[in-house]
Amino acid sequence: MTDLIFGTIMTGSSFTGEAFIITTICSLLIGCFIAFMYSLKNTYSKSYIITLALLPAIVQVIIMMVNGNIGAGVAVAGTFSLVRFRSAPGSGKEITSIFLAMAAGLATGMGYIGIAVIFTVIIALANLILSSISIKDREPKEKTLKITIPESLDFEGVFDDIFARYTDRAELEEVKTSGMGSLYKLTYKISLRRDASTKAMMDELRRRNGNLEITCSRPVTVRSEEL
Repeated sequence: MTDLIFGTIMTGSSFTGEAFIITTICSLLIGCFIAFMYSLKNTYSKSYIITLALLPAIVQVIIMMVNGNIGAGVAVAGTFSLVRFRSAPGSGKEITSIFLAMAAGLATGMGYIGIAVIFTVIIALANLILSSISIKDREPKEKTLKITIPESLDFEGVFDDIFARYTDRAELEEVKTSGMGSLYKLTYKISLRRDASTKAMMDELRRRNGNLEITCSRPVTVRSEEL
């Protein structure tokens, strides 16, 4: 019984038509199950659900085609390494579902249908349970603060007393001119104190900068790329 569940239906490095049909049907069923489980607790688009449903079967066929062929396997790996997704960045749940579909396709492609089914059910149920648990997002302590000031205001140390009351650390990261040089735009990385009020801090800042634009947001990571 154990061998039937955790064993493979493949024989050697080749596969039969019967094995191909069985694994493809199982891959499609598993893909539909993954898509259904994802749709229960998440917002989604039709194209994404279709992708989840078909991805295990696509990966399964690729694995079956390169099974035992080292040259073909290297070629496929090189092709996948060139793939770049140009759509909007996916959320953690979307990426998890994509990897689950790929893992299921890998398992069925190697003939381990029982493992693919059990693994998919366990991960899908675990994902559903964890999604149902109320876990509050932790508010980041560090923030990016952008302040616009007139050119007549000396920006060096002008807000130090305000930062001393509301932050544990404030570091000026960028200064640039705007409005034909009539304005300065300052970018700070700040670490708010535990009980500090963001609104109170911004009220004091806007009184100091002449009520010009101020933005306080989540940390902005700038990654420089060398050409």
